[in-house]
Amino acid sequence: MPVSITIRNVPDEVRDELAARAARSGRSLQEFLSAELVRIASTPTPAKAAARGRLAASVNPALSTDEIVAAVHEGRR
Repeated sequence: MPVSITIRNVPDEVRDELAARAARSGRSLQEFLSAELVRIASTPTPAKAAARGRLAASVNPALSTDEIVAAVHEGRR
């Protein structure tokens, strides 16, 4: 269920810039800010991205260049 968020004491120039960006994208300020908050929240933190990378590396160990070339040649036979 969506919730309301209030942000106080935003400088005028920041509000004006955000409103201009919203207008350029054809959205209201509320729609623009909501989309930006979703984008920020869905972007993994550096720690989560690093953990995901470590997990992927443990599941799919890195291959050497020679192993990759050999696999390509094997696939062509």
